[in-house]
Amino acid sequence: MPKSEKAIVRLCGVSKTYGATKALTDVDFACFGGEIHAILGENGAGKSTLMKLVSGVIQPTAGCIEIDGSETQLAGPAAAISRGLICMFQELSLVPDLTVRENLMLGAPGTSLGRLDGNIVARAQDILAKIDGAEIRMKTRVYDLSLAERQQVEIAKALSRNPRLLILDEATSALNASVVQKVFHLIRAERDRGVGVLFISHRFHEIEALADSISIFRNGTHVETFDNGAYDYGAIISKMVGQRIDDLFPPKREPDPNAAEVLSLDGFGWEDTLHDVSIVLRKGQITGLGGLDGQGQGDVLQGLFGLLKGTRGQCIMGGEPVSIRHPKMAKSPALSIALIPEDRKTEGLILDQSIARNLELAALGMNTIDATDPAIYQPFLDALELKCDSLDQPVSQLSGGNQQKVALTKWLALGPRCMLLADPTRGIDVKTKTQIYALLRRLADSGVAILLLSTDYEELIHLCDETHIFYNGRITRQLAGANITAENIIAASLNIPSKEPATRGSVHA
Repeated sequence: MPKSEKAIVRLCGVSKTYGATKALTDVDFACFGGEIHAILGENGAGKSTLMKLVSGVIQPTAGCIEIDGSETQLAGPAAAISRGLICMFQELSLVPDLTVRENLMLGAPGTSLGRLDGNIVARAQDILAKIDGAEIRMKTRVYDLSLAERQQVEIAKALSRNPRLLILDEATSALNASVVQKVFHLIRAERDRGVGVLFISHRFHEIEALADSISIFRNGTHVETFDNGAYDYGAIISKMVGQRIDDLFPPKREPDPNAAEVLSLDGFGWEDTLHDVSIVLRKGQITGLGGLDGQGQGDVLQGLFGLLKGTRGQCIMGGEPVSIRHPKMAKSPALSIALIPEDRKTEGLILDQSIARNLELAALGMNTIDATDPAIYQPFLDALELKCDSLDQPVSQLSGGNQQKVALTKWLALGPRCMLLADPTRGIDVKTKTQIYALLRRLADSGVAILLLSTDYEELIHLCDETHIFYNGRITRQLAGANITAENIIAASLNIPSKEPATRGSVHA
């Protein structure tokens, strides 16, 4: 179905302020049926405020919102949902202590106290099956799901409500490339039946693959709307940040095959989920872990940090076998391993505590460092350009990108020899990504060994010196140099032999 002539939602001169802070300023913006409209901008550009206005979470300070050409007051999310404006926020809205079924029913149209619409659950199950979520049980507590599974449930929840306008804020940030393509197929099908889609993502290849049109927001203003393909990456980034960024990723150095080993795994395994993993981490190198979600790569990071009991095989540091039985041993000066977990909000930070208290967490129990001294953190906060009022500010008030800067800094202050990172740029704006990429390359160049798990294959290609792809708990292929390509990564993730020559040491299952 072609793009509709009349806008589903139109913002006319809309501003939103919080005290002296201007979140949006005099914004004119429209979204139409039959179109996938991408929204790009840094954290703090106004994207989330726009989404919240359209979904009824907040109301404008000035200006008006029109729905189908008529000025409308959206008093709350229920009012927006009743009009078919369905939003999936970046900060997942599922209730952890409720089951998947209960979360799907919560707030659904036609569902209220004493009245349940069973068709909602049936539709959601059908959607989950189409995006590799068939194994997600309706009776499972959301707390017990992985981050990727929770995101799949959120997608199914939104699509099962028959939206007129579907608002997706970083909807695929925790998903691997294979599942993302299946989600995109469903989104395109929604567009083709006349649904309007607002899509926020910081992954440029997703925008390029999916969007019909793109709008840029910067500092609370609507900069420009244009057709997908009208500008190249450099021009788009320039419009987003107000300056030209020629290269998203820092240049790689030629890897030194004789660089000193920091850590090596030989025949590493755990229970029935991880088998015969052998990896060498060297000074000055960034080693990537890729593959479909849940193929064992996350267990490697957890095992190396002492979070798994009963691991098999050998872990060698400094030429000596070590048994990492718990995180306190991993972070000790003798080993000096740091872990940046996948979900910063539940695993990496205490949101209600201040920035200062969160920075102290990694150093707790260590006698070699004064965790309360802000001077040990400041160089890294300066390098990452943390935006905050003061270190006494609660972490919950920071943007996702600034929260991740806190999560990184608390470990950087310990001077780790080896850093383990799980999707550290998930849901983060492009400028913050460039800061983190540059920091990781500087750390590698200074001699730190880095093990990076990423669901973004562009990071594996452009940031990593070598990449190990997992399938069914094993390394199915090792890629290095010119062999680190999107085609090879996707093929290995699906356990399909690639036509390109494999790097020495690669393994086919």
